[in-house]
Amino acid sequence: MRGRSILIGATAATAGLLFAGYGVGSVLVYEELTSIGPCPVGWAANSPAAFAILGANGRPLPGHPEFDTEPYWMPAPEDVRIPSRDPGIELSGWYVAAADPAAPTVIVIHGRGACKRDHTALLPAGMLHRNGFAVLLVDLREHGDSTIEDGHFAGGTEEYRDVLGAWDWLRTTKGMAPGRVGLVGISLGAATALIATGLEPRLAAVWADSSYADLPGYIRDELARRGYPTFLDVGAVVAGRILHGDDLAAVSPLESVHRLAGRPIFVTHGEGDEVVKVSDGRDLVAAVEADGGRPGSWFIPGSRHTMAMVEQPAQYEERLVGFFRVALGG
Repeated sequence: MRGRSILIGATAATAGLLFAGYGVGSVLVYEELTSIGPCPVGWAANSPAAFAILGANGRPLPGHPEFDTEPYWMPAPEDVRIPSRDPGIELSGWYVAAADPAAPTVIVIHGRGACKRDHTALLPAGMLHRNGFAVLLVDLREHGDSTIEDGHFAGGTEEYRDVLGAWDWLRTTKGMAPGRVGLVGISLGAATALIATGLEPRLAAVWADSSYADLPGYIRDELARRGYPTFLDVGAVVAGRILHGDDLAAVSPLESVHRLAGRPIFVTHGEGDEVVKVSDGRDLVAAVEADGGRPGSWFIPGSRHTMAMVEQPAQYEERLVGFFRVALGG
């Protein structure tokens, strides 16, 4: 009897240690995958008026040191502060008006750990602006010069309200009609844009470059990519709820595209993407098609994460501008 009690006690202690270890591992994984630092200093000199294709360290990207960005430079922007739909969150933005005051506007949304100074936001903005569109670039919460709450991103499940705040600002401050405003999202920005479009039925059109389909799935893939046990994915989601009140599974891009009700969407993804699997992009397209939609899509052989705009700029611009000319009527 005594031996049995010892065995039960040892088993309980072991289970407790395993549970505690899982909890600690989950918190560490959550912190590593969601922590956001300042906008990289390597992009400090970038602005709509002059920018370069640079890595976060400020050096030219390998293989693209001679990329000429000058054709995509824009006039000096209007520095703006925009309220999110969440009280207490203020966004830093750059608004670049079009030559034609009646032109449509596209909101450009950067990726995780980036900001409006990243070339992946500035380059598509420049492509659109030189073809007659007004553009608005914003820093999402926790990024760039916008409000810092807790230094962690929520995978679009909170940030979508920042995008909708920017959309509200264009309508109330710039007098834009809802049907004349579209979204361009890059990586995290693409996921955020898809969620925002799904939850705001008046948003006219969305371009998604390198989006994940759902955040828990992306976390599993990222854990595997970094060599961590994938079973920590559930714990990481729970850690987000407990530590910061972020429900990373609350809503997903894949769920959101089912709410588009025929509105225009374009999905582009590099087949060599090493960060977000190209199958996520294909899943988004399939979901729209399953609802009877006709999404535009471009899957680029060999292209890495968000690199198509740099590797094939002419084709990227042609598709991007063509999509919004039809979707926004201008």
